[in-house]
Amino acid sequence: MLKKIGLITILSSCLLADTIFVSNEKDNTISVIDSNTNKVIKTYEVGQRPRGITLTNDYSKLYICASDDDTVQAMDTKTGEILYNLPSGEDPEQFALHPNGKELYISNEDDGIVTVVDTEKKDVITQVEVGIEPEGMAVSPDGSVAINSSETSNFLHWIDTKTKEIVHNTLVDERPRHIEFSKTGDKVWASSEIGGTVVVIDTKTKESISKISFKIPGVYKDKIQPVGINLTSDGKYAFVALGPANHVAVVDAKTYDVIKYLLVGKRVWQLALSDNETKLYTTNGVSGDVSIINVKNLKVEKTIKVGRYPWGIAVKPSK
Repeated sequence: MLKKIGLITILSSCLLADTIFVSNEKDNTISVIDSNTNKVIKTYEVGQRPRGITLTNDYSKLYICASDDDTVQAMDTKTGEILYNLPSGEDPEQFALHPNGKELYISNEDDGIVTVVDTEKKDVITQVEVGIEPEGMAVSPDGSVAINSSETSNFLHWIDTKTKEIVHNTLVDERPRHIEFSKTGDKVWASSEIGGTVVVIDTKTKESISKISFKIPGVYKDKIQPVGINLTSDGKYAFVALGPANHVAVVDAKTYDVIKYLLVGKRVWQLALSDNETKLYTTNGVSGDVSIINVKNLKVEKTIKVGRYPWGIAVKPSK
């Protein structure tokens, strides 16, 4: 009996699979990947130029920035049906969901604003004026602050989520893109695409702790353009997508030293960890594929072909 139960447990665990959603910017589609088979199992048509995507707290819906439709779409993660559209402001590119699951903070690149949307009432709560060409968006784990990056102004704008007002601005290197809070919320990591750096900031003092630069043998410096960032929950690694350098940098999240560079597809853009954090998935825009990295041995295991110009990525846990 014990052996039988053990076998059933093993078989059940093998059948469980994360679901990976990928937005294809040029195809106006979402690719759905099964993490067991590492194959695209479904492709859904969505709005025009889908870029940023994120899952609701209960994983029942996928929010999609349909940039050229000036809207955020809510897609049923089981059926792929577009349930409704949310107001978003013009040209939504990236967004972040507040931990309360209600407030969605959206970067509007063309208007220089951040639009805050009530996802339950489907109404705009307010709009916050920020710098020129806002791009990255993140909300702290405790929900107290939202941070937006402005590509042309080169600032990180700290927004108090209660007052919806900017309380601080941090100057960073040229063309800041992605923002990522540490799991404990004590640090903020922000990439600067043209500056070629990632800055780590103490969230209490709002002072820089470290600035990380990258150097890949055989790759021209101007091709090393940091964009997406993902951090492991144990505080061990930070993974940084380096754009047209076609590599992901593995950074020691405690010492801020670069440990390794991993060759992936062309124009690596965004990153997402599996639920158990054993795999890292990357979207590679120009080569139109997703790379799978084994987090334990820091090796690229497989490449999965998706649509044209994959941009955003989100993982729905198996459980």
